[in-house]
Amino acid sequence: MRSKTSDLSPRLAAIVDALPFPGLRVLEIGCGPGAAARAVARRIGDGQILAIDRSAKAIEQARRGSEAEIASGRLIFRQVAIEDFELEEGEALFDIAFAVRVGALDGRYPEAGRRALRRIVAALKPTGRLFVDGGDPLREIPLPRRPLDPES
Repeated sequence: MRSKTSDLSPRLAAIVDALPFPGLRVLEIGCGPGAAARAVARRIGDGQILAIDRSAKAIEQARRGSEAEIASGRLIFRQVAIEDFELEEGEALFDIAFAVRVGALDGRYPEAGRRALRRIVAALKPTGRLFVDGGDPLREIPLPRRPLDPES
């Protein structure tokens, strides 16, 4: 039987396989052309994934390759940088968020990272979890369990 992540690189397949997401609401940060988002959408059961990227070109490419997953209602794409991300009116909080090679979350851009973290905390349920690459294959980023002060 063909793996549901067989169209991914071995590294990205390991990351998707490491995520705990059946039935959950998932936020992918920095989705690029959407390969991981599609793999998650195929495995998410009655859950849903919102995949975001700051690049209009990446979102356009991701949408073109994801017609079936979008039509199923399990996958949504939105063009926005994580530092500017806000839930839309009536949009439910997320159970988990994950990011692969996102500069705002890997320490390359500390100020963007602080802004991104505030946005992520606001978008996750109180028990929500954030995973980023750089572990084996992922590492979890501990999150404060309160809204972050804009100055923190």
